[in-house]
Amino acid sequence: MVTARDLPELDSAGPDLPLALERVFYVGQPVVAVVAETEAAAADAALLVEVDYEDAPPVVDASLAMTDQSPLVLGEHEAADDEDASIHGASAAADDAPEERPRNVTGVAHLRRGDAERALEQADVVIRETYRFAGAHHSFMEPHVAVVRPEPDGGLTIWSSTQGPFVIRDSVAALVDLPPHKVRVVPMAVGGGFGGKIELLEPLLALLALRLRRPVRLSLVRSHEFVVGHPAPAAQFALELGARQDGTLVALRARYHYDNGATAGWHAGLTANFLGGTYRIPSFDIRGLEVATNKTPADAYRAPGATQAYFALESAIDELAVRLQIDPIELRLRNVSHEGDLAADGSRWPQIASVEVLEEAKRHPLYTTPLGPDEAIGVALGAWGGARTPSAAGCRVEPDGTVAVTVGSPDISGTATGLALIAAEAFGVEPERVRVDVADTVNAPFGATSSGSQVTYSLGGAVYEAAQEARRQLLEIATEELEAAPEDLDIVDGRVAVKGAPNRSVEITHLVKLSTDFMGRYKPIQASGRSAVQEASPMFTVHIARVRFDPETGAYHLTGHAAIQDVGHAINPPEIEGQIHGGATQALGRALGEQLVYDGDGQLRTGSFLDYEVPAADQIPNIDVKLIEMPSPVGPLRLPRSGRASAIGPHRSLAAGRTPPPE
Repeated sequence: MVTARDLPELDSAGPDLPLALERVFYVGQPVVAVVAETEAAAADAALLVEVDYEDAPPVVDASLAMTDQSPLVLGEHEAADDEDASIHGASAAADDAPEERPRNVTGVAHLRRGDAERALEQADVVIRETYRFAGAHHSFMEPHVAVVRPEPDGGLTIWSSTQGPFVIRDSVAALVDLPPHKVRVVPMAVGGGFGGKIELLEPLLALLALRLRRPVRLSLVRSHEFVVGHPAPAAQFALELGARQDGTLVALRARYHYDNGATAGWHAGLTANFLGGTYRIPSFDIRGLEVATNKTPADAYRAPGATQAYFALESAIDELAVRLQIDPIELRLRNVSHEGDLAADGSRWPQIASVEVLEEAKRHPLYTTPLGPDEAIGVALGAWGGARTPSAAGCRVEPDGTVAVTVGSPDISGTATGLALIAAEAFGVEPERVRVDVADTVNAPFGATSSGSQVTYSLGGAVYEAAQEARRQLLEIATEELEAAPEDLDIVDGRVAVKGAPNRSVEITHLVKLSTDFMGRYKPIQASGRSAVQEASPMFTVHIARVRFDPETGAYHLTGHAAIQDVGHAINPPEIEGQIHGGATQALGRALGEQLVYDGDGQLRTGSFLDYEVPAADQIPNIDVKLIEMPSPVGPLRLPRSGRASAIGPHRSLAAGRTPPPE
């Protein structure tokens, strides 16, 4: 049995400790680790553990947490970690001007432009409404699991189903005071991540393995997953949206907060940019708060900050459309941002397909078909900027002629297939001749965390460069063997041949052998590529939901759904369509009933699939996916991103569809 006092002294005493030291911050926070030879023995021993608690008043409601009478949840100066936020393409929220924070507020995001108060006073129409968005768990099929083994040289090997092997390497190395090269992380196949499988169990297991000098394994059961698994935060928005009679938006005032549980949080800054930049709004005053409470610490879940922002913003846009009697898509077309328009942070929108996705939605049969009795339709727009991280890739040619690409970013969504297609195009072979390997942190080139819709976007250029360089090295050998210039050579059916003279050719396998034989003449084919994308390539999406409802009971049934999304250049359309299907289904699940419900003592009441309502197959209709290709101007392949935008619009489109049209 191990407690925090048995472990090396750490700098923090907060909720991020592997084991609670002097106080617990939320129900489910680990207090004692019981390690045994078998799972059954550990479970029996855990029953013998007794913990003495001194009750303290819990802080469960985020709104009440900000009152002067509320107990303090975290330390006085607790703030978000910008590195954690950047993993998901965000930055930690910060004040833009000195102002006194309410109690338990760990961060403030504040964006302003023009005079929003005056513009609202002069507006012809103002929508004033409050919107609430529940917290949710990722509900991945595979729970968190990891194994840590101490090595004879004092290092550690970690096997983990993680989205971020290099994140684990660096954080564990810092925790146990080892150089990063002494921590080897082997990423395993991930049974669902969605932002929730970056790091969780590994720090504790590393400390235990070093203490016991034995391998240690931990796999969470589902009930534990719900209480410690870093879910999406709940949020509340108060919006005032002003417009002229013709539908032109003139002002937005937004006040919102995130309930982050027992952590500082970082969503508010992202949300502010979505609220203020999606539409041309000349005057806005947007202020978001990060609030700490005594609940499970929240973190990223597919399109963090965007799902919440667009639920609120698109709800207000829909209410404005009803008030002005303007077609909902037409209202959006009149106001949506275009390339070159100001974003909320003062930058300019790059090339975007905001108009194209809306126009495609306006033509879609789900939208154009007249409504039947007791039918309604909903539509929602969304956008996602995405992350980007410098990345590298390796490429070699195997003795059998296979082009082997090595990367450090785990494949959680079929990205290996897309990277194989990129390598095949760059090298000049069929995709079946390419193998993509995700190596461990000792043997892999540095790779982006598989989050923030960034893997293909960040890593694709490096793979392309590595494959091109491997091709150049191969042709360099063939030049000597065939006595022809590299530009006169081509790769066809596993051979390098002289263009126009197919009889003058040599097998790739023979060329590889010449570069690996004992006493060989040529250097081995071993290439690398690097990428550091600097420009963002935002993507826009529109979702349409068609609903039939019972006017007597209020029951409703989702009868049709469409997702129209800008995907850049669709390298592998089936993979992208699968991403969009999955994202839309997850988002519809949250709209249909998924929510984390806590009682007044901070106890989770929806902590199993008996109470936490993931959608059943018969609740999700066929989802019609339309891909809009507007290739990014960035990089040799004008690469796409698709993973998270698909999860942004369905919440609001279904909510709008559930609202019966006005008489």
